[in-house]
Amino acid sequence: MTLIDGKKLSKKIEDSIALEVDNLKPKGVVPGLAVIIVGDDPASHTYVSMKEKSCKRVGYYSIVHKMPDTITQNEIIETIEMMNNNPRIDGILVQLPLPEHIDTTKILEVIDPKKDVDGFHPYNMGRVVENLEAYAPCTPAGVIEMFKEYNISLEGKDVCVVGASNIVGKPMAALLLNENATVTITHIYTKDLSSHTKKADIIIVGVGVPNLIKEDMVKDGAIVIDIGINRLESGKLVGDVDFENVSKKSSYITPVPGGVGPMTIAMLLQNTLTAAKSRES
Repeated sequence: MTLIDGKKLSKKIEDSIALEVDNLKPKGVVPGLAVIIVGDDPASHTYVSMKEKSCKRVGYYSIVHKMPDTITQNEIIETIEMMNNNPRIDGILVQLPLPEHIDTTKILEVIDPKKDVDGFHPYNMGRVVENLEAYAPCTPAGVIEMFKEYNISLEGKDVCVVGASNIVGKPMAALLLNENATVTITHIYTKDLSSHTKKADIIIVGVGVPNLIKEDMVKDGAIVIDIGINRLESGKLVGDVDFENVSKKSSYITPVPGGVGPMTIAMLLQNTLTAAKSRES
């Protein structure tokens, strides 16, 4: 069993980005990332803090707009439009989830697609499906980078994606299809999940259910990518896979934490760098 080390790979990507930033600065270009966070969700604030630290490490200009959960939709839209017009900002990220009174789809659609470094705008999602140049959603893009780093070919592989969200499951399936994998998507309405996972060469799961994928649901030698992150009552962080037992049958597996999570931020930094470089040209 080989452990896929997302922390190590993300560090490698960050180091490469930092070098590129050093080369851009003499040309007057400093990549800029703006984040909007609404409310007091502890997990969201943790993620935003991690993104801020990552920006600092690679030399980005970053700004965080912290807003109360009583904010109106129009006020958020006004802030986004201000950042759309700010030449120092290359990437705009709205931390999800948003409060219930905010229409998330409408908010994401306001972001200029050229600054949509999270890859959630329908323009970028559509281009991902068409296998055209686009900002791909960061978590699925990070998973693809892991496969490349570990020389895991996706061509012809049977891949089971567990979860069909717009943020992970759907774009993950599109990126896998672009790599010529055979993709099955399962979700909450799937009748017999294990009948799909047992046949898969690769299982990718991200639904937020601790230990959903168990040893008897995985065939020998399968590759298992765990995108889930859950905090147990004990305070321990775990994924959606019963790591201790599934790892015994896997050829490759990602840990939680230290697997896909760091790669999500690395891809956010990469997308922002790409946006900054397009500004330079």
